[in-house]
Amino acid sequence: MTAAASSSTPANRRALLTFLRFFAGLALLAGLAFFLWTPGAWQNKLFAWVLLTILADECAGWFGYAGLALGLIVLFAPGATPEQWFVILPLIGAALFALLLLKHSGGPFVLPFAGLIFVGAVLAADRVGGIIDTPIKLLGSPEFQRMSVLPMVIGLGVSFVRQSVTGLLRWSARRRVAAVPAVSAAAGITAATSGSATPAGVGPGRPPAPVTPVAPAAAGAAVTGAPAPATVISADPQGAAPTPGAGLSPAPSIPASAPEPSASPATPSHPAAPGITPPAKKP
Repeated sequence: MTAAASSSTPANRRALLTFLRFFAGLALLAGLAFFLWTPGAWQNKLFAWVLLTILADECAGWFGYAGLALGLIVLFAPGATPEQWFVILPLIGAALFALLLLKHSGGPFVLPFAGLIFVGAVLAADRVGGIIDTPIKLLGSPEFQRMSVLPMVIGLGVSFVRQSVTGLLRWSARRRVAAVPAVSAAAGITAATSGSATPAGVGPGRPPAPVTPVAPAAAGAAVTGAPAPATVISADPQGAAPTPGAGLSPAPSIPASAPEPSASPATPSHPAAPGITPPAKKP
């Protein structure tokens, strides 16, 4: 139950983030469309168009291109279309399109180059402004340049912070994932080492095996290694039968201080075992 819950948590978090990004992108596009549709000064429309297009692009790539296309709404909005918009739409539209293309080609470190392309397009248009905008002189005005560059700087700044934080979070997540196998391997080595030092049959919650007692006779035989008593049968030249029970008594050991028996041919060289009658001598 715990493993299933832990595995479903990242999936739920990703689904929530995807929903929030989709909702935020739609909200930004709706706000931009409403702002461009309502009558107002061209300065405010230009500022909102550049800023909201770059912010919508942070939610998804197609949100940025959709915001770029929404600049056409001003031409169909009720009321008189500002004559400056006929110059703003192609110039700022082309600069925004180049900015979005370069922004999508890399991470946060390409954003300064995208900003330079946008600023270069705005400033370069001032040099040819006398040719394409002789009666209005819009391209060389400081207000036009400020309303074009300032929202671009704000939008790219937000994009840089967002991409940097996302990159740090992903790097931290990869480090945590890479550290899990190392910890598991160390735990396995520790468990194997402690398991090899534990006797068989002994463990946590398991009593040791009972010790079986050994009989005294068997223990003595096992320690001394003495052989079992042998049956002694005396050879009788006359064929006399041995006394019953004679083979059951062990032969007594001869002490070291006992005298040697006399060397007689008729006398046996070893003492008779108890319970065995030696044969009588012939006359």
